[in-house]
Amino acid sequence: MAAASVLLLISLSFLFLIFSAAQPQSETQSLLKLKQSFTNSDKILSSWIPNVSPCSGTWVGVICFSNIITGLHLTDLSLSGTIDVDAIAEIRGLRTLNFINNSFSGPIPQFNKLGTIKSLLLQQNQFTGPIPQDFFTKLSSLKKVWLSGNKFSGNIPVSLTELDLLKELHLEGNQFSGQLPDLKQDFKSFDVSNNQLEGPIPESLAKFSAVSFAGNAGLCGKPLEKQCDGSSSSSSSSTTSSSYLDSVTYAPTENGASGLASKVMVLMLLAVLAAVILLFLKSRQRRRDDDFSVVSRDSSVDEVQVRVPISRASSASERVGRRNVGESTKRSGMGAGNRNGIGDLVMVNDEKGTFGLQDLMKAAAEVLGNGGLGSAYKAAMSSGLSVVVKRMREMNKIGKDVFDAEMRQFGRIRHPNILTPLAYHYRREEKLFVTEYMPKGSLLYVLHGDRGTSHADLTWPIRLKIAKGIARGLSFLYSEFSTYDLPHGNLKSSNVLLTNEYEPLLGDFAFQPLINPSTAVQSMFAYKTPDYIQNQKLSQKADVYCLGIIILEIITGKFPSQYHSNGKGGTDVVQWVLTAISERREAELIDPELKDNASNSINNMLQLLLIGAACTESNPEQRVHMKEAIRRIEEVQL
Repeated sequence: MAAASVLLLISLSFLFLIFSAAQPQSETQSLLKLKQSFTNSDKILSSWIPNVSPCSGTWVGVICFSNIITGLHLTDLSLSGTIDVDAIAEIRGLRTLNFINNSFSGPIPQFNKLGTIKSLLLQQNQFTGPIPQDFFTKLSSLKKVWLSGNKFSGNIPVSLTELDLLKELHLEGNQFSGQLPDLKQDFKSFDVSNNQLEGPIPESLAKFSAVSFAGNAGLCGKPLEKQCDGSSSSSSSSTTSSSYLDSVTYAPTENGASGLASKVMVLMLLAVLAAVILLFLKSRQRRRDDDFSVVSRDSSVDEVQVRVPISRASSASERVGRRNVGESTKRSGMGAGNRNGIGDLVMVNDEKGTFGLQDLMKAAAEVLGNGGLGSAYKAAMSSGLSVVVKRMREMNKIGKDVFDAEMRQFGRIRHPNILTPLAYHYRREEKLFVTEYMPKGSLLYVLHGDRGTSHADLTWPIRLKIAKGIARGLSFLYSEFSTYDLPHGNLKSSNVLLTNEYEPLLGDFAFQPLINPSTAVQSMFAYKTPDYIQNQKLSQKADVYCLGIIILEIITGKFPSQYHSNGKGGTDVVQWVLTAISERREAELIDPELKDNASNSINNMLQLLLIGAACTESNPEQRVHMKEAIRRIEEVQL
C-alpha cells in the first residue's frame, strides 16, 4: 500500500511538470483570441468580454452544457476575416462549429485539426478553392457536413468516404467537379446539386431524389433520366482512389523529439492508472463531489456524466419518488441534491416512464441547436428513451409555485397534435424543459434542410395533412388557453415537430406568461409580426399571422425571411405572395415539387395558399380570426 502511494505521488508530480508546461490557456482567452481573428467583431461580438464566463448565457453564439463549451453557433452575423483554428482547438469540449451565412472567404480553414468535432456547418459563405483530398481523414466523429453555398472547386474529397458516422452531407451550390466518390454511409440528408460534377452516380446514392443531383450536366444514371454510356463507370473508382493517394501528404512533426515525449507520457499515464486502480481496490473510501467528465461512449456520442452529492436519506427518498411518481419527487418538486440548491426533475407526464435528474445527466448528450429561448440537447438514456432537454434562462417572470402549476397543466394535455412535456427542473438561474425526442425533426428541417427520403415524402397529401394537424393543435390550444393573449406565441416551423407518420406536434406553446418581457420581445415569433413591430400591441391575431407564414412556407417551399432576425436571407413570402395575387400569378407560387406530383390538385393548393394570404394580412383588424382560419383549412380537400 505504501509503495503504491509513493508511486502515485511520484507519477503525479512528474505528470504535473509535463502538463504545466503544455497547459493551454483558458477557454475564455481562446475565444477572445478567436474573436480577434475576425475583422469586424468588436460590435458584433461585444458580449465576448474578459472576466465573464462564456457559459454565463451572455456570450453570443456560445453553447454550453453543464458549464462545458460544446458549440459555437455564429450564424447570420456578417463575420469575415480569418478563423483562428488553433484557438478553437483549445476548446476541448467543442462538438459543433456553425458559421452559417457569414462573409468568410479564401481556402477552407484547417478544421481538420479538430478531431472530436461532430458538426461542421459552413454554408452561405464565400470560401473558394479545392479541399485537400485527405482533409476529413482525421475527423472520424463527424456526423454533419454542410458546405453548401460557397465556391469550393476541384474534386469532392474522397476522405469523406471514411466517415462512418456521417449522416448529413450538403455540398450543393459550389463548383465541385469530377466524379462523385462512392459514399456508402446511411445518409439522412444528402445534396450535391448545382455543381460541375460528371460521370455515373454511385449505386449507393441512387436512393435520393433527382433534386439532390440537379444542376450537374455531366452526371448520369439513377435517379436521373440521363443514362450512362457504360464506359465511365468502370474507371471511376480507380481514378478516384489514385487521385486521393497522389494528394495525401504526410507532414513531418514540428519537433523531432515529440514522438519520444508522447511515448514517455503514455508510459507515465499507464503507471498512474495502475497505481490508482490498486489504491481503489485497497480503500474504496473516497468519492469526489461534483465530478464532471465528458467521455466518449462510442465514436458517435458523448457521455456527459454529473454526480450530485446526496445524503443517504435523500437518496432513499429519490428511490421512492422513482417508484411512485405521486410521492416525494412529484409532490415537492425537489429531490436529490436539494441541500446544494439543485432540485431533481419533476415528472408531469409519466406515459414514457419515469426518470430523475441523474438519469438525464448520465445520458448520451448531443447538441441540437440554440434558439431564442435557450439551448436544446438530445439525451439518450440507458432505458432506451430519448428526450430533448431545453435549457431556458429567462423564465423568471413568475414564482416557483405558479411555474409548477403551469407545468402540470401542460403535462395533463393529451392531444395528437400537441407535444406534451414529460418533466421539468426548476432552478432560479435556469429551467430545464424535457420533451420526447422526434427523430424526423422539425417541419423547418424537413422542408429546407433535408434532401433525403423525408423531404421526398412531402407530397401534397402529406403537406395538407401537416397543415390540418397544425390547425387542429391550435384549435385545442385556443380552447385550453382561451384567456391567454397568445395561446401559442412562438408558432413557426421549427416548433412544429413531425412524427414518423408526419403528424405535426406543436411545441413551445403558451410560454408568454412565463418569460421575462424583455426576453419575450427578442425570442418569441409573435413579437416579429406587424402587430407588435408597428403598434407594439399583441393579440391572438398575432398567432394567426404566424400560422399564415407556415401555410405559405408549406405551399411555396420557400424559407421565410421573417425567420431571420436581421431580415437577410430567405424569401419575404408575405410580400411575394401578395404581389403575385395582385398580378394574378398565384400558380407561379406553388412549389414545383408539388406541381410535378399532383398537377390535378392545383386548385386545392391555391385554396390553401389564399388562406395563408388571408392570415398574413398586415392589418390585424382585417385579418381573419383563428377559428375562421382553422375552419377554412379543414375544408381544403386533396
